[in-house]
Amino acid sequence: MSLQWTAVATFLYAEVFFVLLLCIPFISPKRWNKIFKSRLVQTIALYGNTYFMVAMAILVFLLIDAFREVRKYSVTEKVDLTNNPTAIEHIHMKLFRAQRNEYIAGFALLLCLLLRRLATLLSQQATLMASNEAFKKQAEGASNAAKKYMEENELLQEKLRDAGIDVPEAGKKGPGVQEENKTLKEEVKTLKEELETAKKALQKSDSDVRAMKKQAENLTVEYDRLLEEHSKLLRQEIRLRRRSRRCFFQLLSSSSSSSSPSCTEMLRLMSLPVGSADIAGL
Repeated sequence: MSLQWTAVATFLYAEVFFVLLLCIPFISPKRWNKIFKSRLVQTIALYGNTYFMVAMAILVFLLIDAFREVRKYSVTEKVDLTNNPTAIEHIHMKLFRAQRNEYIAGFALLLCLLLRRLATLLSQQATLMASNEAFKKQAEGASNAAKKYMEENELLQEKLRDAGIDVPEAGKKGPGVQEENKTLKEEVKTLKEELETAKKALQKSDSDVRAMKKQAENLTVEYDRLLEEHSKLLRQEIRLRRRSRRCFFQLLSSSSSSSSPSCTEMLRLMSLPVGSADIAGL
């Protein structure tokens, strides 16, 4: 057997081993799913699709080659055996090897597809089993909650009967069900009207808040303007006081006849109130 067919046969034996391993009954699909989702298998499966396609291409190529060899050596009746009597044995040997290679390549290709399908089905079965258990637990929880609510309802009905209140039996409507429904509808209508009223009040309050906010912004702008004017007047007053002090010292140091007219005018302005037109013109 050549090297390539030895490798194919080894691959076939490995496939048979893994198929038998996957068919072992006492290994559950959940355990196989954990194995498939392990870090090592996930690392191998990262390029698993590429490896699978390459293996399929090689096996298909070898299977076609084996078919060609079988057709090539299936011509024993057309060979002239008069000059070489041992040729028939050689042809039979070649035909046997070609048929063996054909079976090896065919079964290897079939088991390769079977392994992939088995792994997929085991993963899907594990997922379905986990979902089934989750649904089962959810149904059990809902059933327990329903039983608990029924027991609480029965206890409440017993307490109401002990208190002298008529309680309709389970499965029967009481005489005042229609009236109760009508009352509930009226309450719902009243609540809707109250909700509409509350919405209108909220919209009105929002508009009032926006108006007050706008008014507050205008007041802030006006306050800033007045504050700026006040600062200007204070600066003018400070400059006027400084000039008046200089003029006063000049008057004290000189005689009344030699006093400058500007200082006299300044002293006159000092007697005017702050913010007047004469001061504002300085």
